[in-house]
Amino acid sequence: MEVTRVSVPVETRAPTDQTNAWVVGTAPALLVDPAGVTERLDALAAERRVGGVAVTHHHPDHVGRVARYAERHDATLWARTGRADAFAAATGIDPDRTFAAGATIPTGSGAVRVVDAPGHAPEHVAFAAGGALCCGDLAVSDGSVAVAAPEGDMRAYLTSLRRVHALAPDRLCPGHGPAIGGTAVRETLARLIARRLDRERRVRAAVEAGAYTVAEICDVAYEKDLTGVRDLAEATVCAHLEKLAVEGDLRYGGGVAEMA
Repeated sequence: MEVTRVSVPVETRAPTDQTNAWVVGTAPALLVDPAGVTERLDALAAERRVGGVAVTHHHPDHVGRVARYAERHDATLWARTGRADAFAAATGIDPDRTFAAGATIPTGSGAVRVVDAPGHAPEHVAFAAGGALCCGDLAVSDGSVAVAAPEGDMRAYLTSLRRVHALAPDRLCPGHGPAIGGTAVRETLARLIARRLDRERRVRAAVEAGAYTVAEICDVAYEKDLTGVRDLAEATVCAHLEKLAVEGDLRYGGGVAEMA
């Protein structure tokens, strides 16, 4: 199935000011994550006759022009079951239909399957189109994506990475940066899992060493200059602490942690 990337301008804290919109299949095509407008995306959406619009999750840098493209193409607007109100609040438009994980969305080239992928955001999904997986902010080719409390769930995120690793798609089509193909698919997923587990070990070791507050734990767990990203780093530490607390490794609440 044809899956085409169009990078569109957005306001985001990602390394670039771009988000990938993906046009999936042919008439009627599915448009995923139309966060901004470009002439190329307008032309491709018209050429492939977009008939459906969906998003991987509700963050502003993924939903910015959902209403425009849905209205312009009289397209069916899809949202996750149970998240319709949040979708409308994020996009400014009510969805026409909802989907659950495992459901399919039709295109002229075949069905696109919804894959559960929470963690970065609670409603996060991916869209499997043949061997390609439009994976939003589940994965990136370089670096990592934010999994920041209170919205981010580290246990769910690691489960999602492992789920997609087991699915073994031919190509990952992320929300930011280039597509990931071939052997790099599993290598990227394995790298992201290892990176999170390494950070978890650092967070746990910091608490074992006597770090008490989130700020103290962050200083020990990162050991680098966090200027400009301190808030994200501390929110990530909180997500790790929440995971470790659920798993019984430590106690965490009120912004402080101690070993169980």
